Amino acid sequence: MKSIERLTSANKKKLQEMEILLGYGFSDPVLLQKALVHSSFGFEQLDEAQNNETMEFLGDAVLDLVVTDMLFHRFPEIREGELTKLRAGLVRETTLARIARTIRLGDFIMLGKGEEASQGRKKASILAGTFEALIGAIFLDRGYGAALDIVGRHLNPLLPEKKGKILVEDTKSLLQEKLQEQFNRAPIYFLENEQGPDHAKQFTVTVRFNEKVLGTGSGTSKKEAEQRAAAAALETLDSWWAQLRKQHVQGPGNN
Repeated sequence: MKSIERLTSANKKKLQEMEILLGYGFSDPVLLQKALVHSSFGFEQLDEAQNNETMEFLGDAVLDLVVTDMLFHRFPEIREGELTKLRAGLVRETTLARIARTIRLGDFIMLGKGEEASQGRKKASILAGTFEALIGAIFLDRGYGAALDIVGRHLNPLLPEKKGKILVEDTKSLLQEKLQEQFNRAPIYFLENEQGPDHAKQFTVTVRFNEKVLGTGSGTSKKEAEQRAAAAALETLDSWWAQLRKQHVQGPGNN
């Protein structure tokens, strides 16, 4: 069995490459190495089952605070409810996994044999969790200011100037996540109307699940209309859960 210190020494060059991609140099490279150790690898090969789970827990809390800080200063007029929605959109699994892919994080994660065989490097849950662990490691290494700088560097490109754009950005992915988590099925989008001249068309789209209309949205493109329909569905989704579960059991068209 290896120690985390020996692993850090053996992976020195690769850790330096990760630092370049991340845009941060660790004063204690052991923290970086531990952040990259998935529990499956730790249990198989390291002393005392060392892995990044506690760093992930810390990084999740640091991310919430950092993103709240960023949004508070970007949108000083923001209300608590809007702040919660905006933050949720930026710290959810799909967003963090997207950031992780931009820095090739999957290439550096230490995985056990089972996760390696099941393509764990591509799993959104592992990528997002490891990115959270990296933020936790940075916080431990140099404190809140360093974490704020790195999170800002990677999240700012996803943060538009107007808050309304965040509220509908990638809402299709969020809606699909919620429905697949509950029912293992995705919603379907229908183009209901298309009007206006070619240079100023207006599209209207509905999003449906088990033949129920969950939301309607309009926009100057099909994509925008779909995002707005998904955003409308998310606003009222809680009130649909009971009906959706019933429909799922009965099957489409069986009432």
